[in-house]
Amino acid sequence: MADTQQVVDSDESKALARQAARAERRAARLAKRIGAFARRHGGAEGHLAYLGQAGTRIVLVGEDGGWGDLVAPTHAVAKSAAEKAGLTLHESFDGEFAARVRTGPYEWSRMAGIQLGGRANN
Repeated sequence: MADTQQVVDSDESKALARQAARAERRAARLAKRIGAFARRHGGAEGHLAYLGQAGTRIVLVGEDGGWGDLVAPTHAVAKSAAEKAGLTLHESFDGEFAARVRTGPYEWSRMAGIQLGGRANN
């Protein structure tokens, strides 16, 4: 019986190790993308937003007002990616941080196109 328990424990620890390695690889890939965004926009800061079961959104705002986002499978992976990339994180997406975002015609047409007489979003 003790041998069976050791095999089960060994299998569980291997599975946990594989999950941890996979999360680490995902965080590293996201960190590379965050770094590329920051280089294109003269630096960047971010905010982590929970998406429920879908994961966590990493909202990026460049120094030039450009913005983008990435989705991580978990909050832990998102936080790890932000740390690896050296991204400064804000607790909320409001105030001066949100005011730095620059939107263009595309965003306006997608966000409020119907109300402003633009093309329908369907």
